[in-house]
Amino acid sequence: MRHAASIHTEPDSGTGLSHQEAARRLVDEGPNELPSSRQRSLARMAFDVLREPMIGLLVAAGGLYLLLGDLAEAALLLASIVIVVGISLFQERRTERALEALRDLSSPRALVVRDGTQVRIAGREVVRGDLLVLSEGDRVAADAALLSSMNLSLDESLLTGESLPVGKAARGAGVESRPQDAANQALVYAGTMVVSGQGVAEVETTGANTELGRIGKQLQTIEPQQTRLQSETRRLVQILAIGALALCALTSTLYALSHSLESGLLTGITLAMSLIPEEFPLVLTIFLGLGAWRLSHQQVLTRSTPAIETLGSATVLCVDKTGTLTLNQMAVRRLSRQEESIDPAGVTAPVSPGLQELIRISILASQPSPFDPMERAIHELASLEEDGGKHMRGTSKIERQYPLSPQLLAVSNVWVLPEGHRLVAAKGAPEALASLCSLDVDQTRKLEAEVLALASDGLRVLGVAQANVPPGPLPETQEDFDFKFTGLIGLLDPVRPAVPRAIVECATAGIRVVMVTGDHAVTARRIARDVGLINIDVIITGREIDMLDDAELQETVRRVDVFARVVPEQKLRIVRAFQANGDVVGMTGDGVNDAAALRAADIGIAMGRRGTDVARESADLVLLDDDFTSIVRAARTGRGIYDNLTKAIAYLLAVHVPIAGLSLLPVLLGTPLVLFPAHVVFLELIIDPACSMAFEAEPTRSDIMRHPPRPVGQPLLNTETLVLSLLQGASVLIAVLVVYAVTWRDTENESEARGLTFTTLVVANLLLILVNRSWSRSVITTLRIKNVPFGVVVLGALILLALTLYLPWLRDLFKLESPTLAQLAFCFGVSIAGVLWFEVYKLAAGRSASTASSE
Repeated sequence: MRHAASIHTEPDSGTGLSHQEAARRLVDEGPNELPSSRQRSLARMAFDVLREPMIGLLVAAGGLYLLLGDLAEAALLLASIVIVVGISLFQERRTERALEALRDLSSPRALVVRDGTQVRIAGREVVRGDLLVLSEGDRVAADAALLSSMNLSLDESLLTGESLPVGKAARGAGVESRPQDAANQALVYAGTMVVSGQGVAEVETTGANTELGRIGKQLQTIEPQQTRLQSETRRLVQILAIGALALCALTSTLYALSHSLESGLLTGITLAMSLIPEEFPLVLTIFLGLGAWRLSHQQVLTRSTPAIETLGSATVLCVDKTGTLTLNQMAVRRLSRQEESIDPAGVTAPVSPGLQELIRISILASQPSPFDPMERAIHELASLEEDGGKHMRGTSKIERQYPLSPQLLAVSNVWVLPEGHRLVAAKGAPEALASLCSLDVDQTRKLEAEVLALASDGLRVLGVAQANVPPGPLPETQEDFDFKFTGLIGLLDPVRPAVPRAIVECATAGIRVVMVTGDHAVTARRIARDVGLINIDVIITGREIDMLDDAELQETVRRVDVFARVVPEQKLRIVRAFQANGDVVGMTGDGVNDAAALRAADIGIAMGRRGTDVARESADLVLLDDDFTSIVRAARTGRGIYDNLTKAIAYLLAVHVPIAGLSLLPVLLGTPLVLFPAHVVFLELIIDPACSMAFEAEPTRSDIMRHPPRPVGQPLLNTETLVLSLLQGASVLIAVLVVYAVTWRDTENESEARGLTFTTLVVANLLLILVNRSWSRSVITTLRIKNVPFGVVVLGALILLALTLYLPWLRDLFKLESPTLAQLAFCFGVSIAGVLWFEVYKLAAGRSASTASSE
């Protein structure tokens, strides 16, 4: 339960700005945000691209041709630099725009008063003059002056480094705090966190003009951290690059000694261009950036890109019931006081005096202007009172609030009523209220029976109690009041219709779903049955968790899928118990106290609608719709992203084998050069967009959730994938060598042999893209699945190949001869033969998998 979502603001807050005035100020003064170093300019992106090894090699090759006097070849290579840079800029800008959109989504939320109504908006939309409604767990959106407050304290360590919370109070109000804080007691600052209490503040400065903005210029120098995959891949590229350059230097020297210096240099440059896998880091960046953008369309905001990698390994999802498995649309379905019990649904006339008192006390035990769905449902009962609850309006004030704690699952509000006397109203778990009211054994037994009856119908049951407050100072704890039990309220929160199907999908995918709720065990069992959880015979409560040591809890979580009456602090122990068993855990949460569990989980998942800022900032993912099915969609999408990334990297590795082989061929056989730098550039113009566009856009395969989670720490290219990738590259290399050998034997014409070999290599490259689109479907089936970027890449490559082969000036630049139709058919046939074995392998592997599953 989150009880500090909103406060009684009418006396102090007024109506706030109008929507029109707020929009005008947003345009005039700019958004409430700090400059970010992550938004790179086009010039910076171009500079980063120009630093890539491939560009340096192209410049070197172009310079060499200039020295040799071959102006046309030099112009072609130098012009290709513009094309390569243009493609890279398009890809990076596409990713950058996706990340910018995600940054807008991840902007902290703020609850403001506009036109007299509380609305939750993005923090960047807060303007000067807005009224901020602050509650426990909120991050302050802008520098503001307090108009009203109640037990308000903030964590200002972001600005001051001071770890202790700072007490706050409105101007003119007496507060108890340290003397040195007196000057700042009425001010709240952007970026600080509300630790406790509530308040209303008027925004004075926003964006760069805030205290955080003035001292936060150093934030602009902070670069985003690389993911594990990016770090590993960058190291791999560096190692391969060093090895490639050493091999190129040796090859260049040998070829220069046996032929000529210029031929040796060209051989070395071409081999370096074919061996250095500079595409790897770019592909990873694009996949992770656009992957996060795709997840946002699944109503899941990615705050930490490593979560995309981890999603495919998740084995356990620990989820809240309220709002995640259910609709979070609370409605009161039972009012029970002594011997009287009714369902208020459809009742329009005032209820009996006894039930009116139950309604009145339950409203007083809630926030005056509720944001929580449960408390809104309770407030709606005011219409069943004789005067519609009007007697509580006006001069009633909350003097003190006693929050829920792990030891006592109840909250209490102390009110100063219009008549002048004080009253405390409490609500919470029925067993907690029974303790507060000191019920005897018989009364407790009778209450438990009634609670079980209501909980078995799937109702969330709350107890309500009241006490008069004697004059004098208030006690420190709720237990010190002389409470009298008032009655029970049963609330219904329907299960989301799509959840049972999502639970089945998780089971098929090897992902275990565990329900962690604060509700009564009987209610939890009923909801668990409704959503389709199977292992519901044994339910462990928070009290029982406290009785288990870590080893016992670790053993318990192996066999229990439902945890009831759990408080946030116990979620952390549950997460660690699963992790100790080797599970990869996703944990949902929404409250301030959920932050530790969200941080500890392998995938922390916060609620975007009802969650606190603390929870959202502690999480890796944020559910924008608070829906469990969004988690399952995210897991499916995350697996698809990783699957496509694996196929793209496997293709990259495969396609570099024949290019490198043809570059080494002249050195090994002493024959004329087959590939020049221009040919490698041509191939790169196919390879880069194929990886960053065609594979990235490949739809997630339909059976992705029929496989178990990926083992933790499994490399991007496992042994099987690596071997198959190298075999694909080797088979294509053999195919192009066959074409080269046959043509050279028959004609001994260097240009003709190069032309047919190059044509075979380009066609085989396109076929490699096609067969790697799916490692389970046949080519014919794959072609039926829409992938527009793939079609664009293939069509563009074939048109460019045709121009190169049959446009005289281009043909001469590439040192080729135009093939006949018969020769083209020969090239296409050999290219198909070079990849056909992989189709046979997929067919055999599919049959083997089907046989294994049937057994």
